[in-house]
Amino acid sequence: MKETLNNIENIKKLIDKSEYVLIGGGAGLSASAGILYSGKRFEDNFKDFIEKYHFTDMYTSGFYDFETQEEKWAYWAKHMYINDIGMKATDLYKEILELVKNKKYFVITTNVDDQFYKAGFDKNRIFATQGSYAYIQCSYACHNKIYNATDMVKEMVENIRDCKIPSELVPKCPVCGENMEVNLRKDAYFVQDDNWYRQNERYGEFLDNTKDKKVLLLELGVGFNTPGIIRLPFEQMTYNNKEWNLVRINKDNTSTFFDIEDKIIKIKDDISAVFSQKIHN
Repeated sequence: MKETLNNIENIKKLIDKSEYVLIGGGAGLSASAGILYSGKRFEDNFKDFIEKYHFTDMYTSGFYDFETQEEKWAYWAKHMYINDIGMKATDLYKEILELVKNKKYFVITTNVDDQFYKAGFDKNRIFATQGSYAYIQCSYACHNKIYNATDMVKEMVENIRDCKIPSELVPKCPVCGENMEVNLRKDAYFVQDDNWYRQNERYGEFLDNTKDKKVLLLELGVGFNTPGIIRLPFEQMTYNNKEWNLVRINKDNTSTFFDIEDKIIKIKDDISAVFSQKIHN
């Protein structure tokens, strides 16, 4: 306990001393915020789908090969609604914003639930690399555009019967007529639209402009599903930049590949507990 408390005090000092904060948000962050893909939350919201398809959690359900588009979109509409479109900002994301709002910050995240946007982070300082539950795209990426699915999803959810939606609600690509997909990076057809490239460029500019500045990298709940996007780059940047320090909060694994032990604070704990009970006290 003493070591953990000392780490929290060190984090406070690093935030105060740092001119810039780079936040990396992974799946563990949203899970800590309460956006859980299994257990009671899943069972309460997907009872009919569990009985019909024997689903065990929302993550693996997303890979199910549905026989019809009507079945597929019944499941996905509910998934998109439960995890994004029908959700407000969680307390944890609002607490993170409160912590960094007076700093020059940037966010890179692999999460697709739009919680950083909902919590009030500057949309120009968020790079969501893997897409969003709130948007759909052509399944064959025939054109470089994504479409807001908010109203569509709400209508689908209201009309689910026997784990299906009416055929007239199945979305078709307005350009080629093929089926639509959720805008998630799951295959080679993921659409990176103009905004995606713009935010990628802004992320690069942030990194270029802060090379010689005091920067705190705040890595939250980033595991090994896609370590090449946040986890490993954060370590490498910490290693390469003299004035950069890394805080890694992860309840499962805080180990490092790079030799940065003198520049990292590792907290193996629940992120919500750290922010709500410790950093703000």
